Amino acid sequence: MRDLPYLDYAAFVAHADAAGDPSTDCQCTRTPLDGWASLPNSLPDTQLEAVGTLFDRHDTQEPTFAEYHPDGTSYWAANAPIAPRYFPYNRANLCRCRDCGRLYLRYQEGGGYFVDQRIRRVNRAWIVDAPAEIA
Repeated sequence: MRDLPYLDYAAFVAHADAAGDPSTDCQCTRTPLDGWASLPNSLPDTQLEAVGTLFDRHDTQEPTFAEYHPDGTSYWAANAPIAPRYFPYNRANLCRCRDCGRLYLRYQEGGGYFVDQRIRRVNRAWIVDAPAEIA
């Protein structure tokens, strides 16, 4: 896979603003993806085009595994903030549906015995510029 350009907060927001919120029905909307979910079978991998990454390869610090939920949301919540400096966003790629232009974040969740492709639709209203926690 080619190296994707790093998207800082401003670049990420610019992509979200440019994409808007398409109202057309599409194959990519068959499964609700407002919160993190496993990549559904109804969404072929080839329908998504990676346009950039929120993972900063040049940062000397390992990306945090801390999540950002100041209002008591959870990882799975559809209204959880999209905070690019926090997990799992700091390890995600920004992808665009080739058919309708909707934006999605994707990353690979890995555990002891499994690998799962996770996906979440980008909703501009949930993107926040939360400063990184200081260790």
